[in-house]
Amino acid sequence: MTPPPTGSAGGSQEPPAADGSFGSGAGEMAAETEVEAPLTDQGASAPAGTADKSGDKPADSSTAEEDIAKARSDVAALTADLQRLQAEYLNYKRRVDRDRQLVAENAAYKALLPVIEVLDTVDRAREAGEVDGGFKAVAEQLERAVAVSGLSRFGAAGDAFDPQLHEALSHLGEDPDVAVTTVKVVAKGGYRMGERVVRAAQVLVVDPASSPAAPADSEQSTGEPQDQSGEPDPASETGIPPSS
Repeated sequence: MTPPPTGSAGGSQEPPAADGSFGSGAGEMAAETEVEAPLTDQGASAPAGTADKSGDKPADSSTAEEDIAKARSDVAALTADLQRLQAEYLNYKRRVDRDRQLVAENAAYKALLPVIEVLDTVDRAREAGEVDGGFKAVAEQLERAVAVSGLSRFGAAGDAFDPQLHEALSHLGEDPDVAVTTVKVVAKGGYRMGERVVRAAQVLVVDPASSPAAPADSEQSTGEPQDQSGEPDPASETGIPPSS
């Protein structure tokens, strides 16, 4: 029989020694196994990680840009909504203030309208010279009270006639001292609250003097015919018809 090979070149293992241990071949195989295992693990994991990182970078950048663009769009939309709401609030506030002022003016108008007749009576008494003593103090206090409430009197002789402020009761003819239609007499004063006319002033007016008419020719003024020299015809004076 041929004896079994004793070397390790063929890849066979040495027989165990008498004490039960494997020889030097077993130690070399163990060393090769321990060195190759970490290299195999590291080589297997490194390329995989490198491939993942290189593949995720473009995707992450594109996603970030999309998020930024969407955030900017949302900010612009919210800003536009805020500006629209602010404009609507300002318009609402103006309307409320205007309506509040109109309500206050209407209330004052209704309260002061009957007082105007009392003021007319005071004016007539003052013109007649009957406002004196305690009655004078009461009349002045009443006029101050209505003035504080916003009611003011207007209309005086010499004012230019304004159809928005005056009511012409009559024309008193022409006046050469005026250039436009002018208030001559105030029958009743006018009253207003702010720009609102409560009652127009009742007045008598005069018109400016009309321009003098052009002088008529002498023939129309005398009724006599004239010759070419401008002298009256003698025949017309004697009543004798001219000879033929």
